[in-house]
Parts: sequence; structure tokens; C-alpha cells
Amino acid sequence: MTFAIWAAAAFCGTTTLIHIVSVFVAIARCRPRPHSLPAREMPPVTIIRPVCGIDNFIEDTLRSSFELHYPEYEIIFCVAQPRDPVTAVVRALIAAYPARRARLLVGDERVSANPKLNNCVKGWSAAAHEWIVIADSNVMMPRDYIQRLLAAWRPDSGLVCSPPIGSRPGNFWAELECVFLNAYQARWQYFADALGNGFAQGKTMLWRRADLDRAGGIRALGAEAAEDAASTKLVRAMGLDVHLVDAPFAQPLGRRRLRDVWSRQARWARLRRASFPGLFLPELLAGALLPLLAMAILARLSDWPVAAAVLALAALWYGGEMALARAAQWHLSALYPVHAILRDLMLPLLWLDGLVGSEFVWRGNAMSVAESGRSP
Repeated sequence: MTFAIWAAAAFCGTTTLIHIVSVFVAIARCRPRPHSLPAREMPPVTIIRPVCGIDNFIEDTLRSSFELHYPEYEIIFCVAQPRDPVTAVVRALIAAYPARRARLLVGDERVSANPKLNNCVKGWSAAAHEWIVIADSNVMMPRDYIQRLLAAWRPDSGLVCSPPIGSRPGNFWAELECVFLNAYQARWQYFADALGNGFAQGKTMLWRRADLDRAGGIRALGAEAAEDAASTKLVRAMGLDVHLVDAPFAQPLGRRRLRDVWSRQARWARLRRASFPGLFLPELLAGALLPLLAMAILARLSDWPVAAAVLALAALWYGGEMALARAAQWHLSALYPVHAILRDLMLPLLWLDGLVGSEFVWRGNAMSVAESGRSP
């Protein structure tokens, strides 16, 4: 009995301590702050934005590319198919900002099994500048977007990234996605970065062309099914590190279905398991479900009020996440605890799905994590 009490207490205490520390780390990194760089540290930059289909808020997110406060940059939009409906949106925006250097490149160069990477290759080849940002079409760029990326670059950097922060949710399931993306996934990513184990996120990636070209160029990112996993391994192989931008960038969500949220999280889980199995396995311990269960066992064995003990720990756990969201000025719903509990109930199922699953569909393309990212 004594061993069981000590085991439950040790597990509950350790996981809760790590959780609280991760909250403080994320608050320190994610709270809004002014960013500025002297002019001599503002090199010209190319922004590559692969586009495919009409996402929610697509005009807003793409328009943000044109309204950056930065002295010299170009925008290259890349689309695989000439009849993709997003091309009309891009062309209208280019016409609306004639003073901004921007163009749309059409075509699909099959260098891998990853359609996003195939779409980006032509943009990389056409980029005029040494510093290149690859940013998904659903990223909302603040006006100091480039300055903030460059400010995160260090002498040992090989890549600077930003996790997506869910914003502007349009319904209950989009609120759930915010709870997955923000105070859970982004928090753990910043905690990993603080431990010197930063990893790439494909939403926003700042490269120095010479670094990637030295490692084989953009085609080398086809070594994995996900280009961000390939980027992480490539950067580490060069003896460099992946770093995260402070105050990460938003992705407006709009309306979501439960199926959309599940599919996205399951796809990411399968890719993480395939690319970084040693880091994927402990993810089962990352949510609140097992610590709350341990607290219930501890309270039961110690003759404490079980419900009160579990509620107290839940308040500490989810209150920390809510404090992070408030400090970072992320979306925070009054129903946050409901969404967070639902997320934590889903996490073990997603972990199991990631453990055994291999197939997934991304923007209509059937893919598999069991195969190399390179095309045959």
C-alpha cells in the first residue's frame, strides 16, 4: 500500500511540476512584445507561399503578405494546378498592390511524395534573396513578421520556425482545435526549445539559402513524408539548431468539424511516430488524464476526498493553460476547461492511432508515413 501511495504521488507530482514549468517557459516566450532591428540587420528576404484551394480567411492571410513593414522583400506564390480557385485570389491581390514585388508561379515539380514540397521547389529556384521564408497560406503575418523571424536567428541557427496558434474559431470544434494547438502543442514545443531540442514546424520556416543548399537544397527535404521533420534532421546533421520565434504567429480557423480536428491531429501523430519514435512514445504522458487518474488513486489510498482532490489538480492543470493563453493574448473561451478535458480524453486515442496507423490524406493527396518522402 505504501509503495502504491508513493508511486501515485511521485507520478502525479512529477508530471504536474513539468506541466507548470512548461507553462512558465511558454509564457516567457509567447507573450507579446515589441520587436525591432536596426536597418543594417534587415537583409532582403524572399517569402514563398504555397497555395492550394480556398482555406477559411484565405484573402486575409494572403493579404497580410503584402502589408509587412519591411524595407525589401519579394513574395512568390506557388500553385500546382493552373485551375486551382485560389489563383484568382492571388492574382487579385497582386493587382491590388502594384508597388509590392510579387508573382505567382504555376506548376508541379515531382521531387517527392510530399505535394507541398513539390509545389515549393519552383519558388525556391526563383527566389532572389539569400534569406527565404516558406510560409503556409493560412498563416496570418503581423506587420513585423520578418523582423521577428530574424530576431530569433542566432549564430548556431540553421532554421527559425513558428508553431501555428489557433485564432478566430467559428464553432465548438474550432475551439477544440485552438485548445490542441495553443496551450498544449505550442507549449510543449517551446518547452522542448528551452531544453535545446527545438524542432521544425512547417507553418513558417526561415532558411538561409546557403545552409540548405549546402545540405542538398530544397529537394533534400523529400527524405521524409513531412518536410518539417526532414528539416529538423537536416539542420541537426549540420551541427546547427532549430529555434522558435518569440510570440508565434496565428492561423485563423473559422468553422471546423470534429472530423477535421481528428484528421489533422491523427496525421501529425502518425508523422511524429514515423520520424521521431523516441519522442513520440512519451507523448502518452503529456495530457492531464493520467495525472488526474493518479491523483484519484492517491486520494483513495490516503482517505482523502477523491472528487475534491481531482478537481483541485484539474484546476491547477487547466488554470495554468488558461493563464498561458491570457498572457500570450491567444483566444480564450469561457468553455476552455470543457474543450481541454475533451482534448485530454482524445489524446490517448490519438496516440494509439499514431502508433499503429500509417496512411493519411492531406489536401486530397493519399500519403503514407511508411514510405520515404521521395518519389520513386
